[in-house]
Amino acid sequence: MNSLSFASSLLRPSTCKQPPLFHRLRVHSNCLQWYSHNRCHDPRYSAGFSSIRFHLPNNHRTLVRSTSPPEEGVVAVMNFEELVEKDWSFLESDNLSSKEHDKKIDQIISAANIAENSKVLVSIGSEEFVDRLLDSSPCQLLLYVHESILSLACIKERHDKVKCWQGELIFVPEKWAPLDVVFLYFLPALPFKLDDIFKTLANRCSPGARVVISHLQGRQALEQQRQQYPDIVVSDLPEKMKLEKVASEHSFRLKDFVDDSSLYLAVLEFKE
Repeated sequence: MNSLSFASSLLRPSTCKQPPLFHRLRVHSNCLQWYSHNRCHDPRYSAGFSSIRFHLPNNHRTLVRSTSPPEEGVVAVMNFEELVEKDWSFLESDNLSSKEHDKKIDQIISAANIAENSKVLVSIGSEEFVDRLLDSSPCQLLLYVHESILSLACIKERHDKVKCWQGELIFVPEKWAPLDVVFLYFLPALPFKLDDIFKTLANRCSPGARVVISHLQGRQALEQQRQQYPDIVVSDLPEKMKLEKVASEHSFRLKDFVDDSSLYLAVLEFKE
């Protein structure tokens, strides 16, 4: 029986310093049916799986109804329609030609210098980015971090070996550290100061680790996305001087930087 387990911080305020106690939530395959048809858009991966396990904080138990199988204890069941999800579909960038799009994704992935023994984190990535990353760059561990439960479930359905964590980057547990590569695929969706992000990464990265910040369509497209998705785009892509200054305060050195009309790409290396 396939299952997905991850911790949740999406439904708690961002200002929380300590994650609350969680309650196990099981969404059975009949509840996944709506999700599979509407979110996992690639027909190659349309087959559902028998259950998904994840966690919700105390103050959202009212969203669910409880049952008590004798072998499981109290288990909450919730339909996917009850989840309030943001629209992350714009990250799939279907307006770009396939050749141009694939070339940019390959450029982002190659900048990370991934090895077979690398431990890799992807923060708020697209499904197609994760697909291509796994196809092109085998690694020891791939940890996918996103606030969207549905995005995580779709990745888990496609790639059962990928570790999924639902919540915000700065709360990712240290159990997966040290990380060798961190992809900040859509940094403007992170509601934190750049200093706080690099402070967290400095405590999670191995010496020589690479942090890759990217935007497939560049700064101009980001402004359009900000107007269309103000609930998602909550910060900016950092200018070069600001990025160098903040990163250096946490022992990261800027190795490469591209900021043009069609691509934003910043590559940083951790020097402990």
